[in-house]
Amino acid sequence: MSRLNGKIALITGGASGIGLASAQRLIDEGAFVFIAGRRQDVLDNAAEALGSSAQGVQADVTKLEDLDRVFETIQKEKGHLDVLVANAGVGEFASLGQITEEHYDYIFDINVKGTLFTVQKALPLMTNGGSIILTGSTVGSMGTPAMSIYSASKAAVRNLVRSWAHDLRGTGIRVNVMSPGPTKTDKLTELLPSEALSEMKRTVPLERLGDPKETAGAVAFLASDDSSFMTGSEVFVDGGYAQV
Repeated sequence: MSRLNGKIALITGGASGIGLASAQRLIDEGAFVFIAGRRQDVLDNAAEALGSSAQGVQADVTKLEDLDRVFETIQKEKGHLDVLVANAGVGEFASLGQITEEHYDYIFDINVKGTLFTVQKALPLMTNGGSIILTGSTVGSMGTPAMSIYSASKAAVRNLVRSWAHDLRGTGIRVNVMSPGPTKTDKLTELLPSEALSEMKRTVPLERLGDPKETAGAVAFLASDDSSFMTGSEVFVDGGYAQV
C-alpha cells in the first residue's frame, strides 16, 4: 500500500506500543515519520528498528521548550507536516479517596496539557488536507474502577477533538480521535496482573486483547485520504469492549 507516499508525520509516544506500531504502518504506506519520546535509549532503539524513513527526537510533551525543539527539527529537516499523531499518554490506578495531587497532575499534564500544546504548536507546519489524530481510550466513555482520573483525561481528549473540528474550519485540516480498547502492550501488562488481563479478555466480545498493529491500521486510515470526509469523529478499535 502507498496511501501516504511523500507524507511527513510526527508521532509522540512513538517509541513503543501503539505509537511504534503506528510509525511502522505509516512508513509501510510511504510516509517519513518523526517519533518523539522521553527516553533517549528507547527512542534510539525504535528509530533504528524503523529504519531510514524514521527519525527520533527526544522530547517530554509536558515541556513546551521540548515541543518547540521537535517542531524546529521538523521545519529544518522537512519544512512541513502532513500527519500528527498525538499519542503520548500515561495511566495509573487510584481509587476515589486515594487520589493525590501528584497523581492528578502527572496524568493531566501528559494526557491533556501535552496533547493540547503538541497540536497547537504543530499547526503552523500543518498542510491543507492534513490530518491530526489524538489517541483516546474506551475509558473516556466508560466508568472504570480506580481509573477516574485517567478516564477523565481521555474524556477531555475526546471533547478537544469535537471543539477543534470547529476551530479548524477553513484550514483543510481534519482532527479525529482513535480510541483503543484493551491492547497488548508493555504498558498494559505492567499495569495489570495476569489474572486481571484474563478477566479483561472475557469481557471483550472478541474474547482477546487487541494487537497494536490493529490500532495502527486505524491510525493509517485516519491519516490517509480514505478518511477525507471525517473530522470531529471517534474511531473505536476495541473488539466491542465499549460498544455492547
